[in-house]
Amino acid sequence: MKTADFNYHLPPELIAQTPVEPRDHSRLMVLHREDGSLEHRRFSDITSYLRDGDVLVFNDSRVIPSRLRGRRVESGGRVEILLLRRLKANLWEALVKPAQRLRQGAKLEITSHPVVTGSSERRLLAEIAGEGVGGIREISFSDETLLPDSGEVPLPPYIHVPLENPERYQTVYARIAGSVAAPTAGLHFTPELLGDLERKGVRCLFVTLHVGLDTFRPVTEENPLEHAIYKEYGVISDAVARGLSLAKKEGRRIICVGTTTVRLVEQAVQVSHSGQLRPFEGWVSLFILPGHRFRMVDALVTNFHLPRSTLLMLATAFAGKELITRSYREAIMQGYRFYSFGDAMLVL
Repeated sequence: MKTADFNYHLPPELIAQTPVEPRDHSRLMVLHREDGSLEHRRFSDITSYLRDGDVLVFNDSRVIPSRLRGRRVESGGRVEILLLRRLKANLWEALVKPAQRLRQGAKLEITSHPVVTGSSERRLLAEIAGEGVGGIREISFSDETLLPDSGEVPLPPYIHVPLENPERYQTVYARIAGSVAAPTAGLHFTPELLGDLERKGVRCLFVTLHVGLDTFRPVTEENPLEHAIYKEYGVISDAVARGLSLAKKEGRRIICVGTTTVRLVEQAVQVSHSGQLRPFEGWVSLFILPGHRFRMVDALVTNFHLPRSTLLMLATAFAGKELITRSYREAIMQGYRFYSFGDAMLVL
């Protein structure tokens, strides 16, 4: 297995720059693993493939305004910061530009969206507190309570059209702040569609995994086994763990919405030594590649992913190399829209 096995050519015009309205009017490709057949539908038709007793698992993480703009105090040079995860009070791990000039001890002033209180502006100051690899730094902030009003919601680098409504890059059920990118498979669901599914007897359960760096970072190593996946923080409550365990015991299908929910429930069941899913809270570092034995997931809703990405590798592990390769080829031929604002697939 090589990283090049997960490469493909995508015409740039198929990279979706804006979301479809309404959300559930995006296209849906249905992949049947049993016979290898493909169907072309609209996303709202997903109700036709779900049945009473099925369990849909959603990631309710909310994207934070993690893109900060500022300047170096010493030189006035512009800097850009993408927050990745909170380490402790006022200390965050982040991607910075220009990384080669931002070394430990460098002092920064955040200039985007200063907080106005009364007649004065409260400026946010920062300092590079540690250095990692690949442009990653630890940054200490003077007052992290100013971060939500100092940043902006980041869009992936392949989206070049400004988003008029930032809420369109959030799922309708986003609740727990912490992601730097949206769990995009969930962007297709509307409150009305969720209501239709629940009336059909489909149970909707919510877990939390804060999406991090690997969502938009390609695998650069020739051997994907050498890739160090970025850890993400996840939570499965006791009630959700019991609901998923009962569904599995009773033979009801568990359908994960997005690769993030797959990674979370699969890691959680791996560390549940009893063989049943237990409540979970902690860092998720599971890297799912072809050959992985899925213990919880019976079906998957996901978008069309970037070449050489950990997300495409997970989808391949679940659906099989031949079916994924054929479905991506078909999607390109049929003009499907790709990536975060693109169309979706349902793998059964």
